[in-house]
Amino acid sequence: MPTLKERLDRGETAIILAAGRIYHHNILQIVGMTGGFHGVWFDMEHVGLTTEQLEVATLACRASGMDSFCRVAPTDYATVTRCFEAGAGGIMAAQIFSAKQAEEFVQWAKFAPRGWRGLNTGGVDARFTTMPAAEFTKKANAETFTLIQIETLPAVEECEAIAAIDGVDALFIGPADLSQSLGVTGDFFNEKCIAAIDKISAACKKHKKHLAAVAFNPAHAKMLHEKGCRLISPTTDVRVVVAGLNAVRKDFAEFFPAG
Repeated sequence: MPTLKERLDRGETAIILAAGRIYHHNILQIVGMTGGFHGVWFDMEHVGLTTEQLEVATLACRASGMDSFCRVAPTDYATVTRCFEAGAGGIMAAQIFSAKQAEEFVQWAKFAPRGWRGLNTGGVDARFTTMPAAEFTKKANAETFTLIQIETLPAVEECEAIAAIDGVDALFIGPADLSQSLGVTGDFFNEKCIAAIDKISAACKKHKKHLAAVAFNPAHAKMLHEKGCRLISPTTDVRVVVAGLNAVRKDFAEFFPAG
C-alpha cells in the first residue's frame, strides 16, 4: 500500500477524509472499501481519541488500504510520538504561528540527529520491538509524514520560512480558520483568501514541498488543484453522514414530512 507521502512524491493527487467526531472502525473500513480515498486524517485538535481508539483506527485504515495521519495541537511532544507509536503514518500541527514553532514541532517528530523524539520500540511503528533501534529511527526519519497547517496570519507571513524547514513535507491550508484570520469568515473565494493561497503555493513550489488543503466544494477543490494542491480533503465523517441522510430524504421525499 503506497503511503500518502509516496503518492505525493510520485506526483499523484491523493484524496483524504477527516474523521474523529463520530469515530468508529467500521466507518473507516466502509470509507476504504467504497474506494477513492487514499487516507484518513484524525482530528485530535477538536476531538480527543484515546491511544487504544487510535490504534484500532489506524489498523482499520491499513486493513482497508489507506494511510493515516493525525492533526494535533502543537503543545505536547509526547502526543506526537504516541500518534506514531499507535500506527499513524504522519502528524500535522494545527495553529502554528511561526517558523520557530514549526521547527520545534519537527524536532518532536524526528529522532536524532534531526530531532529529539523519545525512542521507544514497543509501538506499531517499530513492529513491537522486532525492528532494531538504529534501523527503526533511520526509517522513521525518512518515511514519516510531517505537515504544518497554515491557518493563521503569522503563519501565512512566515510560510516561506516554514516551507524551508528540513523535515516539513507539506503545508496544509486550513481555509476555515484562514478566512477567519483574514476577517472574511467562510468566504473562501475572497481575494484575501486567494492571495494567501497563492503565497503558500509559491512557498511550496520554491522549496519543493507538497501543498494540501481542506476543500469545501468541487469549485474550491478545482481552484486549489490548479494552484498545485495535490492532497485534498473534501469531506469529514460528519459530512458523509449528513449527506447520506439528505440523500435518503431526497430519494424517499414522499414519505418524509415537508420542512
